[in-house]
Amino acid sequence: MKNRVIPVITAFMIGSMLTACGSGEPASDRKNILIAYFSRADENYGVGTIDVGNTQIIAEFIADEVGADSFHIETVTPYPVGYDDCCDVAKQELADKARPEIQGSIDNMEQYDIVFLGYPIWWGDMPMAVYTFMDSYDFSDKVVIPFNTHEGSGGSGTYPAIGSYLPNAQVLDGMAIQGATAQEFSSDTQQSVRSWLEGLGF
Repeated sequence: MKNRVIPVITAFMIGSMLTACGSGEPASDRKNILIAYFSRADENYGVGTIDVGNTQIIAEFIADEVGADSFHIETVTPYPVGYDDCCDVAKQELADKARPEIQGSIDNMEQYDIVFLGYPIWWGDMPMAVYTFMDSYDFSDKVVIPFNTHEGSGGSGTYPAIGSYLPNAQVLDGMAIQGATAQEFSSDTQQSVRSWLEGLGF
């Protein structure tokens, strides 16, 4: 797809962004990377009732590894605590192509060159709140790097879908991690995430 680039070019482009402006400062000091993610705790498939959502665990780890700011995409109206009830709401939102209102905002989105976008797979797609987030900002000329959690569906076609939705951004292939694997977050899983980041040039 036209929104993807080969790994060597990707690594060079991201590496150039991390050292841009001739500041000599590490990227973690310049804060030009954002981790934006949707994640839901409470009752989840395969892991029971949890205090921290599967995607949030991965998002926080990535933020620490690359020295990024974070934004948790949360809806103004919370989703039901129970898994089945939440599924019903999510299914209806998908059918309606809803854009649920989200809490808070990013006042300085223009400063970010690279945006990691994280989410679980709900009904074969991203939660509709992620679309609300994408609708809220100008992603022109930004590098967008998806990552997601799932329970067997992998990326579920969401990476090229993001590329189509954000045609003026450079959207890369992402990383998919099973929810139970994310929740356990073993040293092997951590190393897999690190290897993925290294392959991207971080």
